[in-house]
Amino acid sequence: MIESVDDSNVNDKNNLFGNRNDLQEVEDLDKIEINLGELDLSSQDETILDELDDFIQRNLQDELVNNALNKGVDLRQYSKQVEADLRMVENDSIEDYIKESNNISSLHKQIKACDGILETMENMLSSFQVDLRSISLEIQTLQEQSLCMNIKLKNRQAIKGELSQFIDEMIVPETMIFAIIDKQVTDQYFIEQLHELSHKLNVVKEQSYKGAMACNDVQEVLDKLRIKAVAKIREFVLHKVYQCRKPMSNYQVLQNTLLKYRYFFEFLLANHRQVAREIRDEYVDTMSKIYSVYFGSYIGKLMKLQFDDVPGKDDLIGLEDSSKAGIFSSKTTLKNRSTIFSLGGRGQVLTDLLEEPIIVPHTSQKTDKRYSYECLFRSQHFALLDNVCREFLFLCDFFLVSGNQANELFISVMGKVVTLFMKHMGSYIASSFDAIGIFLCIQIVHRYKMIMIKRDVPVLESYWSTLLDMLWPRFMKLVEMNAQSVKQLDSQKLGHIDIHPHYITRRYAEFSSAINNLNENFHDDRVGKCLGQMQLEVENFILRRASEFVKRKHHLVFLINNYDTMLQVIAEKTNDEAKQTFHETLNTKIREYVEEVLSSYFIGMMRFVNETEPLIEKGQSSQIKVNEGLIEQIIRDFSLHWKSAIENLNQDIMRSFSNFKNGNNILQATLTQLIQYYHRFQKILSNPPFNRLSSRSDLINIHHVMVEVKKHKTTF
Repeated sequence: MIESVDDSNVNDKNNLFGNRNDLQEVEDLDKIEINLGELDLSSQDETILDELDDFIQRNLQDELVNNALNKGVDLRQYSKQVEADLRMVENDSIEDYIKESNNISSLHKQIKACDGILETMENMLSSFQVDLRSISLEIQTLQEQSLCMNIKLKNRQAIKGELSQFIDEMIVPETMIFAIIDKQVTDQYFIEQLHELSHKLNVVKEQSYKGAMACNDVQEVLDKLRIKAVAKIREFVLHKVYQCRKPMSNYQVLQNTLLKYRYFFEFLLANHRQVAREIRDEYVDTMSKIYSVYFGSYIGKLMKLQFDDVPGKDDLIGLEDSSKAGIFSSKTTLKNRSTIFSLGGRGQVLTDLLEEPIIVPHTSQKTDKRYSYECLFRSQHFALLDNVCREFLFLCDFFLVSGNQANELFISVMGKVVTLFMKHMGSYIASSFDAIGIFLCIQIVHRYKMIMIKRDVPVLESYWSTLLDMLWPRFMKLVEMNAQSVKQLDSQKLGHIDIHPHYITRRYAEFSSAINNLNENFHDDRVGKCLGQMQLEVENFILRRASEFVKRKHHLVFLINNYDTMLQVIAEKTNDEAKQTFHETLNTKIREYVEEVLSSYFIGMMRFVNETEPLIEKGQSSQIKVNEGLIEQIIRDFSLHWKSAIENLNQDIMRSFSNFKNGNNILQATLTQLIQYYHRFQKILSNPPFNRLSSRSDLINIHHVMVEVKKHKTTF
């Protein structure tokens, strides 16, 4: 332990140092006084005096000097006293050091001992630092070794996985050999092992390209298994294909069975293309013959169900009605003639019956049921559509083809059937005179095209286009033949004419409305052109026929009845634009008829009004010659006969028009026109120079006429 030094010694030393400082300042003051005494004041050096004055002032500010001066102490004496005190303090300090010499020696020894200890500790820490550096190097080495070992472990694990997989893929287990050799091809375990065999064959082929020597050990075994599997699959598939050749076999069921084992053909295609090609060729040959025989027989049996009394070349709009033919006429009467020019229920083939099950011939023969050709056409082509869609999807699914390959394979199977249909349709279309039936077939084709597009089966697109190219010219030819029959019709051969609608008019209206109604869904401009020519010929025929009437009134009644018939039929069944033309023509003829029929009873009043009224409206009343006798005669005739004339008009008009509603409208228009004429007549008489006539008092009040007219207004 280091002993402490006495604090009093330290304080004495501090006092000593302070006294020494004070002593120095006193000595400086003494020197200043001495210097001042020695100074030559005669120099008059003001600068020096200023500096001395500053120096003195600074020293006088010292506390010790101020105290000494205040006490009146002599500074020189004070300086000596201080010096003596300093010597005394110094001597005391030396004595203190001598007294504490043992402690100082002990302190010195202790300091040396501490230095030794600290040196030992420094050596220990240095060796520890060296050890830590060597440990750090060892840790770094171990870390590098660990990282290297980790990489080696990952590599070995990766190699182990690939090597294990490679070994598993190269090994041919006994279970696979047993399944391929002994199990039936329809067994699910056989199919699973067949998938595994295909996988191993692909792996061995791939590894052999890479030069793997292990492939030589299993190649022979796998080849034998492949050959065995191919043989069993070939036998099974060909057996199913040959079953289709048996009479009354349901080939659709066999196709569904093959689809359950579609992987068989995929295996053959990958491992034995010759057998795959053999199976495909056998299937194509078998199904091509089956479809050809089936559709040939079906079309033949189906055509026997057609109506016996089909339309012939004489069943045209412009030819004489067979119902009016004599008993010696060579023309046969057609039982269903009404359906030649009208649609009737035949349009159901496009709606309710479009996707109905096909007609079964032997069932219909038992019930002796007969059909129009469009029904047979629908059944034939729906059977074709259904079988084509099913066959095309089967070919794509089982034989793994698409695009052009699928189309070529389909043509190989169904080509004969399509040719058969083309031949049949060509012979029928060339001999058909049923325009509505042909147009219904066109509409059926359009709808079946849409169905096949929805089913994503485009293989019959060329057939539909070819079929339409055959149907359209025939339809247009038939429409033209009907139009020409109307044009070439000799009115003289039709015999007596009456005012009722002509049967040719009704035929045209029914035919035109039927075609336009069918054309609304799949509109074609060719229809409008064909029917436009027919409309022109029919209107010309009506005008020719109407010109045979001697009386103008009968002429107009005939035209009104015929135009009204055409308008009513067309407006009821279609939105044909022709009805606007017919409506305008009908209104024009009605206005002419109203004038004509009124002139039969009130010709005098009407002529007077029509001649006089324009002059009054132009302000030329002075040019009017008043014939009082004529006016009196008009008033007298009207007063005597107006009621009976209205009654006769009512009977005449209602007898003349076959359409009661149209006849009533014409009657109302006639009576309205009569009231207008009478009102105009009274108005003329109220103007100069007729307002002074005495006969004006005999005029019937117009309200009486209006009351009588209202009696003939029918409410319905």
